[in-house]
Amino acid sequence: MKNQTSNINKDRIPKHVAIIMDGNGRWAKKNGLLRTIGHSNGVKSVREVVEASVELGVSFLTLYAFSNENWKRPKTEVNALLELLVKSLNKELPTFQENNIQLQTIGETQNLPKRCHKILRETIEKTANNDGLKLVLALSYSSKLEILNSVKTLAQKVAEKIISPEDITESVFSNELYTAEHPDPDLLIRTSGEHRISNFLLWQIAYAELYFSPKLWPDFTKEDFFEAILDYQNRERRFGKTAEQLKN
Repeated sequence: MKNQTSNINKDRIPKHVAIIMDGNGRWAKKNGLLRTIGHSNGVKSVREVVEASVELGVSFLTLYAFSNENWKRPKTEVNALLELLVKSLNKELPTFQENNIQLQTIGETQNLPKRCHKILRETIEKTANNDGLKLVLALSYSSKLEILNSVKTLAQKVAEKIISPEDITESVFSNELYTAEHPDPDLLIRTSGEHRISNFLLWQIAYAELYFSPKLWPDFTKEDFFEAILDYQNRERRFGKTAEQLKN
């Protein structure tokens, strides 16, 4: 496949792209391999979309790396996934620094094993001064839990008379989410041919463009990412308005 960057309008790059990286297990099964091998091969695709995002000038890239529901998977697979995260962070740190990438996380990261949490915090601290791409890993993440926690926080503030119910606007609510300092995603990509959101950024993707790729995550390349960006650029984002209103 030829490089498609020449067809991409650099003035219409989505500021924030979010990705549900799905299909590692099925990729492994399809190739007669253990599921853990599928996860290992998925790291290559992460590297490709990060490189593509830097190349295009995407500001935020949020990757659904480990959901709160993933804790229910077999312990051996969970351990392998988290060990893979530690190895990947150690290996990729020089690349983050070289490309001015800042690592961030969202989710209940305090639930991660101590060693994993330690490496994660160290990598975040070491890249904190980088002001290029913000690479956001959703780890031990549940959008429903995120929303529920925000409701509880605001309810407590009302109970303590810090704010009144009338003060609660969309903006006030958004500021209690993990993503308070992030713009809402412009584009959500899901791989593997599944057409679900899977408890990911439910509030934040209200007006995101959705793109579903049939490719399993380990097969998803930089060119596939460019194709998703091109598809996004061929859409008209109306945010509830009519096409005529946008033209005017």
